Amino acid sequence: MLLNEQSRSATLKMVGCGGCGARLFISSELEPLQTTPCTKCGHPVLKPLFLGQVELRQVIASGGMGIVYRSWDHALEREVAVKLMKDEFANDPASVEGFAKEAKACACLNHTNIVSIYSFDEQEGHKFIVMELTDQGSLEDRIKNDGRLHEIDVLSIGIKICSALKVAHRYDLIHLDIKPDNILFNIDNEPKLVDWGIARKTTEAQVHDDEGVLGTPEFIAPERVSQTGESFLSDIYSLAGTLYNALIGRTPFTGEDPTEIALKQVNEPVQPPNQLIEDISEETSDAIIRAMAKDPAARFQSYDDFATALELARSQVMIKRYIKPKR
Repeated sequence: MLLNEQSRSATLKMVGCGGCGARLFISSELEPLQTTPCTKCGHPVLKPLFLGQVELRQVIASGGMGIVYRSWDHALEREVAVKLMKDEFANDPASVEGFAKEAKACACLNHTNIVSIYSFDEQEGHKFIVMELTDQGSLEDRIKNDGRLHEIDVLSIGIKICSALKVAHRYDLIHLDIKPDNILFNIDNEPKLVDWGIARKTTEAQVHDDEGVLGTPEFIAPERVSQTGESFLSDIYSLAGTLYNALIGRTPFTGEDPTEIALKQVNEPVQPPNQLIEDISEETSDAIIRAMAKDPAARFQSYDDFATALELARSQVMIKRYIKPKR
C-alpha cells in the first residue's frame, strides 16, 4: 500500500482548476504550462511553471505578444499576475525591446488606477513581467455583458482614468492605445489602465508600423490618423471615445474595415450620446463631445478640466437620481 502511494505521488501533481475551483491531480509528466481538461468541468488546467519565486498557475488572458497568468509569489505570499512573452517573439529584438519598454514605462508611474509593475526579468529564455493582479475582467467585458454601463459608473471610471493619465502626463508620457480592453478591474472594483506597449515620450519620434499609425481604429484620435501630430490631447480623445462606448454600448464609429473606421475619426462628426439614448444627461454628452473634437485645440486642454466636467456631470446625475423634488 505504501509503495502504491509513493508511486502515485511521483506521477501525479495536485493543482487547482481555474474554472470550477476543484483540486485535482494531473500527470507530473506534463511539460510546464501544458494543459489538460479538468475532470469535473472540462476547463483547461495547466501544470505550473516556476520563474524564480513566482509560480504561474492559471491563464487569465492572452494578448498580442504575451500571455497573462494568475500566479503566486512564494517569497511575499501574495497573488500576482505574470505577463509571459510568447516564445515566437522571444528572439525578435524589436518585440523584446517593445516588451521591455512596456514594463519600464509603466514602472515609473505610481497611481491607484495604473497597474503596478513589480519586476521585469528573464529565466531560461522566458521573458516576463510581474505585476499587480487585475483579474475581474475589462471594461470591454462589462460592455459586452451588460450592453452599456450606467452613466454614473462611466463617469466615475472616466474621472479615475483622467487622474491616472495626469500622472503619465507629468512624466511626459502618452499612452496612445486607450480603449475598453485596456481598462481592467481588480477585486476592489478599481479600474486600472494597462498595456503601455506603444506609449512614448512626447520628445520621441512618432512610431509607425508597415501599414500606418499604431493604435486601435475605433478609438484613435484624428490627428494621429492624419499624422499631423500627437500629444496628451490624443489620449483625451481616446478616453472620451472609450467612455462613449461604455455609455452607448457601441463605439463612436463603425465600418466595414479598420481603414474606413479610422477615416471616419477624421471626417465624420460624432453623434452626441444623448441623441442616441435620451436618458443620458446633457452635461455628460457635452463633455464627451468636447473631448472628441476633431481639432485638438477645441478639446479640454488639461486632464483636470476634463475630470472637472465629468465630476460636474456626475453630480447632476446623482442629484436627479437620488434627490426627489419637494411637492
